Amino acid sequence: MKLAEALAARADAARRVEQLRARIVSSARYQEGETPAEDAAQLLAEVTEVLGSLEDLIRRINRTNAATDMGEDGTLTDALARRDVLRLRHSVVTAAADAAAGTGERGYGRQLRSELVTLSALPVAELRGQADALARDIREIDVRIQRANWEVDLLD
Repeated sequence: MKLAEALAARADAARRVEQLRARIVSSARYQEGETPAEDAAQLLAEVTEVLGSLEDLIRRINRTNAATDMGEDGTLTDALARRDVLRLRHSVVTAAADAAAGTGERGYGRQLRSELVTLSALPVAELRGQADALARDIREIDVRIQRANWEVDLLD
């Protein structure tokens, strides 16, 4: 099994757990004289089985990520951490540029000469350039991660 297939299976298992949780909650109580829509005890047994499979997948994925060498990016785990931080940095730089540009402010600008002028404390154009460079870096590392996901076999 390739790593990408395991990641898809992990996402499916997580969705299945959430669906079972919702069904358990809706069937856990019922009115006297009525029959519950589903057997909550059976659903609990089923979710236990799915959670066991999910735990195994997560362990194998983590083991594979830590053991997969991606060259200059380090391990796959290192590359994932780098991508996460790049995404956060991009979010912060974009928010700073938007705030400095006055994006989202109502009544931006002056109506009368006597009104106060708001000034930018940050270089908006420079921040936009940084955000563009970060977005490019995110795309590039994401492509390398996706390539690895489809090339690497899942470890036991």
